[in-house]
This record gives sequence, C-alpha cells and structure tokens, in this order.
Amino acid sequence: MEDYLQYIGSVMGAAAISGAAAVATSFYMSTLPPPITPTIDLNKQSKELPGPDKARTSRFYPDGKLLEYCFEDARTLYQIMHRGARVSENGPCLGWRPSKDSSYTFITYNEVLERIKNFSAGLVHLGMKPGQETFVGIYSRNSPEWVITEHACFRQSAILVPLYDTLGPNACSYIINQANIRLVVCDDESKVKNILNEIPNTPQLKQIIAVNKVSDTLIVKAKSLGVQLISFTEVEEAGKLHPCQALLPTPPNVATICYTSGTTGDPKGVVLTHANIIACSSAVILTMGVHGPKATDCLISYLPLAHMFERVCQVLVYMTGGSVGFSQGNIKLLTDDIKTLRPTFIPAVPRLLNRIYDQVQNSVTGSKLKKWIMDMALFSKQAELERHIVTNRSVWDRFVFKPVQESLGGRVRLLVTGSAPLASNVLTFLRCALGCTIIEGYGQTECVAPSTMTLVGDYSVGHVGPPLPCCHVKLVDVPEMEYFAVNGQGEICIKGLNVFQGYLKDPVKTAETIDEEGWLHTGDIGMWMENGALRIVDRKKHIFKLAQGEYIAPEKIENIYLTSQYVAQIFVYGESLKSCLVGVIVPEEKIVKNWCKMNEIEGTWPELCKNKEVRKMILADITDLGQKAGLKSFEQIKDLYLHPELFTIDNGLLTPTLKTKRPDCRKVFMSQIEAMYKHLV
Repeated sequence: MEDYLQYIGSVMGAAAISGAAAVATSFYMSTLPPPITPTIDLNKQSKELPGPDKARTSRFYPDGKLLEYCFEDARTLYQIMHRGARVSENGPCLGWRPSKDSSYTFITYNEVLERIKNFSAGLVHLGMKPGQETFVGIYSRNSPEWVITEHACFRQSAILVPLYDTLGPNACSYIINQANIRLVVCDDESKVKNILNEIPNTPQLKQIIAVNKVSDTLIVKAKSLGVQLISFTEVEEAGKLHPCQALLPTPPNVATICYTSGTTGDPKGVVLTHANIIACSSAVILTMGVHGPKATDCLISYLPLAHMFERVCQVLVYMTGGSVGFSQGNIKLLTDDIKTLRPTFIPAVPRLLNRIYDQVQNSVTGSKLKKWIMDMALFSKQAELERHIVTNRSVWDRFVFKPVQESLGGRVRLLVTGSAPLASNVLTFLRCALGCTIIEGYGQTECVAPSTMTLVGDYSVGHVGPPLPCCHVKLVDVPEMEYFAVNGQGEICIKGLNVFQGYLKDPVKTAETIDEEGWLHTGDIGMWMENGALRIVDRKKHIFKLAQGEYIAPEKIENIYLTSQYVAQIFVYGESLKSCLVGVIVPEEKIVKNWCKMNEIEGTWPELCKNKEVRKMILADITDLGQKAGLKSFEQIKDLYLHPELFTIDNGLLTPTLKTKRPDCRKVFMSQIEAMYKHLV
C-alpha cells in the first residue's frame, strides 16, 4: 500500500508540471457532459412524519411506507444470483488472479450457480442438516469459495456465520460455541491450524473444509482430534455424485449471524434475515437510480466479507448482474490488483481515501507552480460539481488528475464510502480528482449497513444524506450532552425493515439496543440540516466527565484533529479526576520528516517522535484546528505523546473494522499518560 501511495504522489507532481502548458493551450477543447438531474429536490431530502417523535422518512416514500424489495425475483439472497444470471445473460460473475503476474480469470453466473448447487449437495451428503437450525462457519479471506459457501447455505436455508480473519482463535472459539457450529470452511493451513488448536474448547465442531491444500501432518492431527478434514473440491465432487433437493429460504428466514467486534468484551452476534438485507440493498438501488450498479459493472473486493458493508456492495452487484473480482488478500498487492482488474465500482473506507489525499497534497507542497495548477484544477472541477456536472474527461483530468484516476484502474464510475466519517475536504477533492459518483453512507451492522445515504447529484459535504426508503430515523434527547430533539439534535435512532432481529442468545444486550417500540439506538449523535439530510456530530458511547464536571466526547475531538496533515492516528484520553485532556498521536511519517528536513532537525524516526520541537509544532497545529472547529478550551488536549508505530489490528490497538480499541490504548499508553498528567500539574 505504501508503494501505491508513493506512486500517486510522485506521478502527480510530474504530471502537474508537464501539463501546465497543455492546460493553457487546450482548455477550450474541454467538453462537458450534461448536468445530472437529481431524482428528488435536494433542498427537501427527507420528510418529517406526523407525531411526537419527529421521525423522518425518505422522500422516495413520503407517506411513511417502507420499501421491502425492488425486484419480485430477488426477495431472498438465494434468488439474487439467479436474477444476476438472467439480467447479465450469463455474464462474468466471480473473478480471481491465479498468480500475482496473471490477469483475472472469471467464471460465469451459470458456472457459479452450478458450483453452488454441487457444494450445497456435498454439504448435505457430509451430514449437514438443511434448515434454520444449522449454522455454518466460514474463516477465510475474500474469494469465490467464500461466495459459493454463502449461497450454498442459502440454498439449504442454513445460516452462515463469518469468523473474522483478524479476531484470532479465542474469539473464533467463542463464536463457534455460541452459534453451535459443527462445520467450518477455512481457506488455508494457518486457519485450519488455529481452529484445530481450539478443538478442546469447541467439542461440537466435527468437520473442517479446506479451500487450499493442507499438509499431511495437519490431516493426521485432525483425525486424532476426531475432526473430519476434507477439501473444498472433494465436497463439490461429492455433490455432483449425490445431488439433492434445495430447501429454499423465505424472506423472514435468518440469513447470517454477523459478529461485531466490540472494543470491549466478547463479540455480539447480529441476527440478520434475508428480508433485512434485501430491504437495505433494494433501498440503496432505488436511491442511486440510473447511477447505481448495472450488468456492465465490475467491483473490486478487498474489504472483509465478514463485514456487512462489503457484503451489501456485493449483493448490489449480483442483484443487477455485474461481476466481482477478488484481490489477492495482500494489501501490498492491492495496487496491482486494481490496475489489472480496472474496476468500475469500488467500496472504500476513509482510511485509504485520506492517505491518497495526503500523498497528493504532499506532492505539490513546496512548489508554487504545482500548487497553482492544482488549485486551478480543483476550482474548475468544483465549479462543475456545483452545476451537477460529473466528468473525468476534461482537460484537468487529462493533465492533472489522470494519475489519481489511473491508480484506481482508470474506469471507476461509482465509489461508495462508509464505516467511518470522511473529512469534507477529502470528499470534495476526490469528487473532483476522480470525476465519478461518490456516495457516503451511514449505518452499522445492526441495521445491515447503511441507514442513510447521500444522493446522486448532491455535492454538498458535511452530512450523510437522508434516510433510506427502508427505514425511518429520529433523534432523541441526550440531556447530559445538551442535545435535544426539539432543536433537531440528539441520539440517532433507526426503525425499519433493515433493523436486526437481536443479538444471538443475548436478550439483555438486545434490550439495551432496541427499545420496546422497535427503535435501534445507535449511540451516535446527529442533527438535521435545513435540507433534510443528517449530519453526524458526536458519539454518545464513549463520553466521560472531567474533574470540573464537563462532558467529553473524544471521538468528536479525534475526528477534528485527524484533519491535520501531520496526524495519522490519535487517541484522546481524559478521566474524571483530571481537569484536562491528553493525547497519543501517531504522526504521518513522510510529512513530519519533510517538516523536520526543512527545519534542519535530524534523527531516526523514533528520535524525531521524541523531539520537543516536533511535538510542539503538532500540538500547535491541532490546537489551531480545534479552535477553528469550535472546540471549547476544555475539549483541547493540553499535551501529547508521539508514538512512532501505527495502531494496528495485529498489535491489538484497532478492531477489525479499524476503530480504536480505547481500553487497550489506555492500558498500553498508561505510563505515557501518567507522565503527561504529572507534567501538567
């Protein structure tokens, strides 16, 4: 990934200089497409429903009804692949790279459906009982076999349970036991080994299916533990020889248990039905309209299928007959995968988009010419966006933004981002630079994925759009944080067809999350904008008090500080016995090193992170950002520790969804926190 980002930055700078003259002489040759016509009034994006709740509904369904499905022949997840085969006329469906130097190989929809039929029959032949009592685990990176396993379960009305590739064997054993999983599909030897090591803690697990070849030693070990270890191919072959009838699901049937990786405690199993997922996906398709996925689209799959964001994106593709190409699973090879596949549809997370933005901005720093050309290009493209014109064929695209577009394959027409807030300046830059439709959604696993989504044609920033037509959204009072629904502010609550059925075997946590009227309480704080869109402004879950009684929402502060070019990651900390906040920051290494070079500060990276001048500079920069964003004095951190290594999943400081594990950060950095507070006394 670092090579990928460096490529963007280096080529971007070169393109800016070489294209300067061409920009001046060729501008008149630029032709623009017609403006996009928004499907609803962008000044009235949602409608308030009658009643004391002041709940809002989508303008697509202003009477308050909810969308169940878009297509009569796609009301369950089993049906979507069949619909895709029909509308694509048996087009390409699933693709992969046999080796890092090869092109993508695709199999058609009918070939996928045949493999699904064979694999499901093979599972039944091995002893899997069809029906809703059966839970099948999958512990694998994204691959065609992942999708085939999932849809084979759907064909027999069984329930798929992803085991997060990054949660580790302890969490896996917890999930296997809670869901009473007897069969797990693993992709490689290391995962098979992890599962076998937990067999004493998971006595009900009797079968493991391995996608890739495993060693004879592991086969012997499995047999000694009383576990049948069989290859994926063998199961498919058994299904060919022993076909069986399908037990097709109905919309109310449970499709999957998606475990959320909380920052504390055991993961919680979110129970989602076919109807939940179809309603959410159909609402996205309706909202996108003609700009949504279609049979000619190809999606790059690299975000974990264990999370609902990626799965919903794939549902959109299969429902409309498009294709999916899987990355090789190595983030260092993602650049080459994207350039080889040349996708038209990319799901993305802000972490990646932020780093692309930072690299491009850094490439023009220090050169007035580069900066001038970049500013001119952005000014022109932004003016086009304000007129609802989206293009990647203008002169600016040819001579300034082409390297950014080529880094994502050169064909992207639809990019969807979610899972965390995306800074407004980054969103605007990417819309200009990529010249494609970029949609931002807001939601959580408990409502499948998105519950609100920005509208095509709306290029304003700082919000996450109106409610999707499958749900209603209301705001409720949070008095301790001075948010009140009467002012259009409060905790975001969601009610509708995308809201989950509860946490598996956990009625207590379910009741804490869904109230008696069926409203899902998200823990996020939102406010309604004048145009009816929702803005995320705060987080309720992690609030704490300082000694003087002031409430602090650290995530709000972190999101502001993360807009600093010098900050890669941050953990804001405070406690009720202290009167101020401190922070742990992982600096952006390349940018900070450039600053040090300009200021004649030398040393290794760990030495630079300990340098007082560097710390002083970063503290001043984020304090200034905080002031401009309206942070109160007690919300600003008063001291910081610069940590030279990124927070990662492997070192236990990030969840698999890349959220900060606050209790773990507190534990790891307690000595530095105590030292800062001692210094501040």
